[in-house]
Amino acid sequence: MTQQWLRQVKLVVGNSSEATDLSNMRIRFAVRQGDVATPNNADIVITNLSAATANKIKKEYNSIVLQAGYSGNLATIFEGEIVQVRVGRENPTDTYVNVIAKEGHVAFNFGFVNKALASGHTYRDQVDACLAALKPYGITAGFIADLGATKMPRGKALFGMVRDQLRTICQATGTSWSIQGKKLQIVKNDTYVPGDAIVLNSRTGLVGMPVQTLGGIEVRCLLNPQIKPGRRIQIDQASIQEATLTTNYQNAQNYLIPETAADGLYRVITVDHSGDTRGNPYYSDIICLAVSGKIIPRALADRGVNVFPQDQ
Repeated sequence: MTQQWLRQVKLVVGNSSEATDLSNMRIRFAVRQGDVATPNNADIVITNLSAATANKIKKEYNSIVLQAGYSGNLATIFEGEIVQVRVGRENPTDTYVNVIAKEGHVAFNFGFVNKALASGHTYRDQVDACLAALKPYGITAGFIADLGATKMPRGKALFGMVRDQLRTICQATGTSWSIQGKKLQIVKNDTYVPGDAIVLNSRTGLVGMPVQTLGGIEVRCLLNPQIKPGRRIQIDQASIQEATLTTNYQNAQNYLIPETAADGLYRVITVDHSGDTRGNPYYSDIICLAVSGKIIPRALADRGVNVFPQDQ
């Protein structure tokens, strides 16, 4: 882990033929990444751009890439399509351009598959057919979990929105799908994306104390672009503040409180990166679940995470 000082932010907006680097401006951002089908989103504000640049962003540009981190640990935290641009004035002297963007937004809304698969095909064959339908929108394969070797006794016609086909596949295989950047990611609900666990403690950027809640274990650290949905983090078990149990016998929420991990290993479900190149906020706010945990909070299902797979 590099020393966490000398903040760095790089912001590039553009289209297929040109791009503009806005890294030297004041940039404020809030990025949400999740292990959910709904596209990741970003809310970015750039201060005091020229009228010509602001007009170009509003009328000509359609893509945006945001990198953030510290010296030696700068990486992409968002790469997606612009869905709205607002131009306004904060006060008599300062103007702003507010960009709302989503990752895989076009693919999510317009990806359509029309493919017939012969008998003997597998779930991975179905995923590959979906990937072929997403390719025109720039989406390629990221980490795809092992979906098993089960061969279908009959042929299958995949016809409809790709997002609907992927949801059906994930319900049948106990997985969750999402688009991270320009990559399709499918992860088993009881495992994680391969890679070393990111250790979070007071020396590596942990801020405050992790808290056990109905929605998962909530953790805040200094902004770390390596923390992504599906990856593992490691927290000192003794630092987690346990949730308070209810004494109301009619309330079953005690059974929904997620387990803590004796080994301190957790899988990231969502991570929110927030920052300001001229201000104090520069954090990653994480919701995670124990890798070895058995109880999954209902709150995650409400967010769209497929945590209750169909019986096989």
